[in-house]
Amino acid sequence: MKPYNAILVGNGTMGKRHRARFEACGVKFIAVADNQEEFNEITDKLTYWTVDKLTCRAAVDNTADVLSAGIKTAGGLPADFAVIASPASTHYAYAKFFLERKIPVLVEKPLATSGEEAQELVDLAAKNDTLLFVAQSECFNPIFLNFRKHFLAELNARLGAGDKQYDAGDKQLGAGDMFVAGDKLSAGNVRLEFRREHKYSERCRDVDVSLDLLVHDLGLFFTLFRYEDVDISFKTSAESRDRARMYLKVARGPYKGVTADFYVNRDSDVDVRTISVSYGRQGGSPGSDYTVSLARYLDNGEIAHIPDSLENEHRFFLKLLDGACGDWGKRIARIAADCVKIASRQ
Repeated sequence: MKPYNAILVGNGTMGKRHRARFEACGVKFIAVADNQEEFNEITDKLTYWTVDKLTCRAAVDNTADVLSAGIKTAGGLPADFAVIASPASTHYAYAKFFLERKIPVLVEKPLATSGEEAQELVDLAAKNDTLLFVAQSECFNPIFLNFRKHFLAELNARLGAGDKQYDAGDKQLGAGDMFVAGDKLSAGNVRLEFRREHKYSERCRDVDVSLDLLVHDLGLFFTLFRYEDVDISFKTSAESRDRARMYLKVARGPYKGVTADFYVNRDSDVDVRTISVSYGRQGGSPGSDYTVSLARYLDNGEIAHIPDSLENEHRFFLKLLDGACGDWGKRIARIAADCVKIASRQ
């Protein structure tokens, strides 16, 4: 892997985690900003370098002069990508800044605070042919990847799936096989329940619980089912902004009838991250139910951080940066935008 230089915006808990994991992969951080004033200092330097190098060759006839300008304004180490781990309400503005300058971005979830802004960033990334990657690390949780592989296999087997084929993106993620569905039996008996709760924290208070927690599980759901096939049955939010429930139904496509119930609470007495599956009864066959915990627990009952999730996420991002799995990178960005569209609905 080639050496990369990066910029970090937001040096809090997640920012430090991202930096440590990337540095372990050989990435060098040439600038860190933890507030707007520090970011403005970077902006001045990067804007000058970016404009000269990317769009102003007409103003500087000699290529050596262009590179020299970059050296003088960015310390000789222009940024290959930026990591945005600032407060959620600032993600859109920071991501847009870098995408406009064709600098690849890894941004913490949520991508933005409105569906319109999220889609704008996806469109901008496509227009500028620049990588936009949203860090919803739960999608790279090895526990979820294993669940996803076996759930899709069992679901397709129960519904009479046809031939299967490999999806290149899923192979890169280590998620196993995807099935191409032909004519299937009704999936109306299949029900998923996503539950995510944790105790009160001062983190992420600038957005409500849907944009803070619900986007995690929506991201998992949309690696299983297509956004275009799904309808929202209802969504409720408590006045505290700390609890929400959502009910989705797959209304079209080969998995028509599958339902999913989501519950999130960031002011709970417990720490829980689970996916429950119920197949109900199908003809004379008995139903089956099971629950998978996406978390590992410490002896005191608190959830342990799973480093594999971030490591998988970062290694996949670096592969995308190297030019591999480009279509899957675009899909991840679209899923992140779709999650915001649903989570931000009232």
